Amino acid sequence: MRSRATTPISAIIADDEQLAREELRFLLDEIGDVEVVGTAVNGIEAVELIRKLDPALAFLDIQMPGLDGLGVVRRLKEEQIDLPHIVFSTAWEQFAVEAFRLEAMDYILKPVDRERLEETVERARRAFPDRMLSDRMGAEPPSVPLPRPGAFTKLLVRNGVRNMIVDPQELIYATIDSGVITLVTSQVEGQSSFRTLEELQAALDPDLFWRAHRSFVVNVNRIREVVPWYKSTYQLKMDDKKASEIPVSRIQSRRLREMLNL
Repeated sequence: MRSRATTPISAIIADDEQLAREELRFLLDEIGDVEVVGTAVNGIEAVELIRKLDPALAFLDIQMPGLDGLGVVRRLKEEQIDLPHIVFSTAWEQFAVEAFRLEAMDYILKPVDRERLEETVERARRAFPDRMLSDRMGAEPPSVPLPRPGAFTKLLVRNGVRNMIVDPQELIYATIDSGVITLVTSQVEGQSSFRTLEELQAALDPDLFWRAHRSFVVNVNRIREVVPWYKSTYQLKMDDKKASEIPVSRIQSRRLREMLNL
């Protein structure tokens, strides 16, 4: 077990199979940094545990009696209960698109591989770098920190009737128009499930993605050219198929000059 100075991240496990619960708990104990504070045998119990214990993580099976794992997340949202970071642990591949649409942190397949689970735990460590168990379980916890930027490992892109899953680093730029966010990658372009650019940007690596304009977030590694524009501002030509031109706001133009010594 990995020894760490901080208190483990609190988690619950919900699975209707006892062996699956015990195996996942055993692996988490071996890996360390995650303390299982409760287990549930169905989705109804999972909702109650999350309501009462407020765990930082929830490992949910997809198919459970009464209320399935996806239904747990929907129920929590309907009841406006603060969501833990969700990790789906399931034998079913076909629910991955819906899981990431619900903004799951991760989706792991049974039988759970230890190395794959270690990747999940590492994502949790990055999402909760300073979180102590008492912050989630104490009587009067301090304000809960926001998840670390870049916590999400996949993005959903809706293209017609298709729901495409892409890695965040594949995103070239995102733009919002009339409340609809469009994501552009080298392979696909479509709508995002995020409601605002602020929400999207919070899920991305801050060292890689930059808010060039109030309506645009760009991948700095996919900028092809910086073009001088009107009144000491700039446009960015991006490395997508259309060579899209992205405006840089006046404030961000000053920052761009500082960054690139223009």
